[in-house]
Amino acid sequence: MSSLLSYALPALGSYAMLSIFFLRRPRLLHTPWAPVFLPRLGAHRAGSGELLENTMEAMENSLAQRSDFLELDCQLTRDGVVVVSHDKNLSRQSGVNRDVSSLDFEELPLYKEELEVYFSPGRFAHGSDRHMVSLEDVFQRFPRMPMSVEIKEENEELINKVAGLVRHFDRNEITVWATEKSSVMKKCRAANPEMPFSFTIGRAVWLLLLYYLGLLPFASIPERFFFCFLPTIINRLIMRKSLIHHLEQRGVQATNMKSLSTELGSISTLHIQQMRTTARAWSFGALMKSRILKWPMAWGPVAS
Repeated sequence: MSSLLSYALPALGSYAMLSIFFLRRPRLLHTPWAPVFLPRLGAHRAGSGELLENTMEAMENSLAQRSDFLELDCQLTRDGVVVVSHDKNLSRQSGVNRDVSSLDFEELPLYKEELEVYFSPGRFAHGSDRHMVSLEDVFQRFPRMPMSVEIKEENEELINKVAGLVRHFDRNEITVWATEKSSVMKKCRAANPEMPFSFTIGRAVWLLLLYYLGLLPFASIPERFFFCFLPTIINRLIMRKSLIHHLEQRGVQATNMKSLSTELGSISTLHIQQMRTTARAWSFGALMKSRILKWPMAWGPVAS
């Protein structure tokens, strides 16, 4: 046993030192992704904290507040129109118990006069614009606005239509694939491999596992965005400054959207900041006590 330990302990120590060395200097092993856009202020559900989610009015308001990144969810109508909608069923949004896929685009009901803000229970958003919009109309209105498009189900027709719209409007570099499911992401990447994509839940868990095992510096990371929606208390337990710094150095843009939203009390304008200075970057304590537009921080990977 003692002879085994005499070999194992030095080997383990050497592995740990090597892992830490490359965790801090990943560019010695990997070429970082070159950023094509560096958003500073993002709008979840296109700006749902002040106005009704995913409406043109909310998007215009987000731009007026200097937002430069829209987060959208998409569904497909019965007549094949890609519509910007977070929910598959319209009950929460409109009070109509029908799926988006069971209606033609022209038959879609108006949003309710007020909608509860998801990350701020008991708080409601209002707006004069209550119309659902198509993704095509959004691309036409905001041709160079970076966006993430989340696909929630394995709907190949929806995925192919989104991919086609992105190509048609020449948005391959500024539109990000997003989904929680790895199986859906596989289909998204196949439909348009030129679009950058974010971590799925499964891949995010794998990322954390590799980090805590010391293997992350030696693993490839094809994703370019890390959108985290975990509660703040979980982030404080599992997220580390060294992990965020490592991702940044490899060109992966990371943000905790839920913590930002909750702390701000509004999820329409999420301050997407670089999380590289202190471990407190995942709690946002003192930062979020100030008003959002007083913090014009840029974020994104360091250019190679």
